[in-house]
Amino acid sequence: MPASWRRSAKNAIVLTSLLGIVVNLLIAGVKILIGVLTSSIAIVSEGVNNLSDVLTSFLSLVGAKLAEKRPNEKRPFGYGRIEYLTSLTIAVIILVAGVEMLIGSVKLIVNPAELSLTYLSLIIIGATAIVKYQLGVYTIKKGKQVDSGSLVAVGLDCRNDAFISIVTIVSGLIFLIFHYSIDAHIGVFMSFVVIKAGVDVLWDSISELLGRSGKKELADQLYREILETDGIIDAADMVLHNYGPSAWSGTVNVEIDHAKTVGDVYLFLHSLQLRIMHEHNVTMVFGIHATGIDHKEYVELRDVVQEFIQEREHIKTFHALYLDAEANRIYCDLVVDFDLKERDELHDDFIAYMTRFYPDKEVSLKIETEFV
Repeated sequence: MPASWRRSAKNAIVLTSLLGIVVNLLIAGVKILIGVLTSSIAIVSEGVNNLSDVLTSFLSLVGAKLAEKRPNEKRPFGYGRIEYLTSLTIAVIILVAGVEMLIGSVKLIVNPAELSLTYLSLIIIGATAIVKYQLGVYTIKKGKQVDSGSLVAVGLDCRNDAFISIVTIVSGLIFLIFHYSIDAHIGVFMSFVVIKAGVDVLWDSISELLGRSGKKELADQLYREILETDGIIDAADMVLHNYGPSAWSGTVNVEIDHAKTVGDVYLFLHSLQLRIMHEHNVTMVFGIHATGIDHKEYVELRDVVQEFIQEREHIKTFHALYLDAEANRIYCDLVVDFDLKERDELHDDFIAYMTRFYPDKEVSLKIETEFV
């Protein structure tokens, strides 16, 4: 991604986080005041949860600022992964808020308190729910636009708060119409909604830190640009490592006609490498597989391997196929899905199959899965 896009993304995170802080402070103040005046634990819990939203928006803001730190000797890829630590912290805050809400609601079930709700208080809560929903939708949209996990987490929390407020309003209407309080039970329900949201954000953050598969949209775009480059016959084995939402390093193997010189290969690979860095902010390293795609021996070899693949359901494709006449050896990589259990059996079957057609050749097989 170009530098201008990255600057725009950081500005969007900062402005959206500031908006969240201001709006949540106002809503929290209104809800806590109403909750205290009406002795409603559900409304007070919502207000406290809004205060936690202020903190999460602040953390998103701080995370965006820290992630802007320039690369140095200790962190040559920069500080972009602070974004995931921010999301992790936000998840913990959401979980703590949910657990505290659950404890308070259970205590109220054991020791009920009188409610003094009014229709006016419910109208005010409804108004805050509309504002909170719009803020959540806007924050999620901005988070997805700039690829910010922490911003998306804040937006999801805001949107969940709006749904919880609707449930609170229903609870209040039941009390006002039928004079029966389900406030504490609603508080229990809301606490589990908040806890689930926290678990979802926590799991997503942990997945990023552990290393999930590379971003498919980015990988597909890179594959298209690589395959459109003159001189490259095929590409495979792409691996992408992210160091924050917009900073990546990667490797990919490309097939090139073995008749080309090192100078020829350098010219188009170096140009491609610079373009990928400038347009996508990916530091890409290329591995090279030689192939003789126009040679009769290669065409025959490819047909033999293709026939083997068609009879096996777990093989997705193959590449790096090469016949080394001097070493009397055949090279091939098979790409399989994750459902394949017996790789050794597949390896032996392939070697036996190829030996029937090329009894005098040594076969070197590599079995792998896709990383993106």
